[in-house]
Amino acid sequence: MNPYTSFLYFGIALYVIIPAIFAGFFRKISKIWLVLATLPMLVIQYNNIRALTETTAINEVILVIVYAVLQWIIASVFLFFHKRNSNRFIFYVAVLLSLLPLLAAKFVPLFRTDYQLFFLGLSYLTFRSLDVIIGIQDNLIASIFPLQYLTFLLFFPTISSGPIDRYNRFAEDWKRDRTREDVLQDLDKAVHMIFTGFLYKFILAALIKQYWLDPVSQGTGIFAIASYMYAYTFYLFFDFAGYSLFAIGFSYIFGIHTPENFNRPFISRDIRDFWNRWHMSLSFWFRDHIYNRFIFAALKGKWFKDRYTASYVGYIITMGLMGIWHGTDLHYIVYGLYHGVLLAATTWLDRRYKGNRLLNDKRIVWQSASIVLTFHLVAFGLLIFSGRLF
Repeated sequence: MNPYTSFLYFGIALYVIIPAIFAGFFRKISKIWLVLATLPMLVIQYNNIRALTETTAINEVILVIVYAVLQWIIASVFLFFHKRNSNRFIFYVAVLLSLLPLLAAKFVPLFRTDYQLFFLGLSYLTFRSLDVIIGIQDNLIASIFPLQYLTFLLFFPTISSGPIDRYNRFAEDWKRDRTREDVLQDLDKAVHMIFTGFLYKFILAALIKQYWLDPVSQGTGIFAIASYMYAYTFYLFFDFAGYSLFAIGFSYIFGIHTPENFNRPFISRDIRDFWNRWHMSLSFWFRDHIYNRFIFAALKGKWFKDRYTASYVGYIITMGLMGIWHGTDLHYIVYGLYHGVLLAATTWLDRRYKGNRLLNDKRIVWQSASIVLTFHLVAFGLLIFSGRLF
């Protein structure tokens, strides 16, 4: 059963959510209940059967648990060697091993359509496991406790729909002693998030899909495509933001402050501002772990004549990888490269023409113009993402 897609899921979730509210007033019980609640929810979410061969199959939940244990082993072995010898080769091996299941899920189906060693949320789990590997390499993580690590990786509210949490941030909530006031504040935040999620996903997104997106998707011609672009943009936002709000709301009930994923993205003044507001947990992950590391390596190794070129190339590589993360289909790759070029172009314009009114003028007319332009650049990108143009 896919999380947050039906009212039945919310009804079942009440059996772990209601006890979690009362357990929140007792730190030890709260942590125990978080672990115990994860197991049945994983069984509910992952109840498909995956065929390994013509005669052999495995329950999806077993696949998820085996994946998580293997990731813990990889991280623990890497931590062991890192403490004794900080060798970059071992780091690269650990990263590759952590990436292998996701790489297989992305690329093996291109050659073998019956490949089934994957599950919903694999990419999100991969990002969390990689965050731990990178944190160890950067000396930000000095120890890994099995129960804490596995709970972080398999945290059921966010396992399949994000947002992408960080290990150190999760560990702070795991260790935090909540007061009665903290529990009530978390509950208040959770209720607000969950009800806003219902508004977004089950009312606004559903209405847009039924009365706008589905009808216009049957049309042809430039006006039909333009209408589809607007419909898909608003539908995707309300649907995805609704998922995120549900996940964050459920997280707060368990005392885990999962980071927010959207911050009014359609009022962004430029494409850089947009990626600081849209799917923030993903864009910040790519910024911290790929873009910043690429820039550091490029400047240290003097790969380019100036740092600006490194920045432009870094944008294109980072967003290209983000596109591939969504899928190996052409429209996902083009979508990523499109945003990489936009980010590079925006940075170049801002540096080349510092008086550029669209980017820098504080007057309401120019701010409005930049917001409208950015919205249409984003909407066209989502039209690419939808695959309608391909």
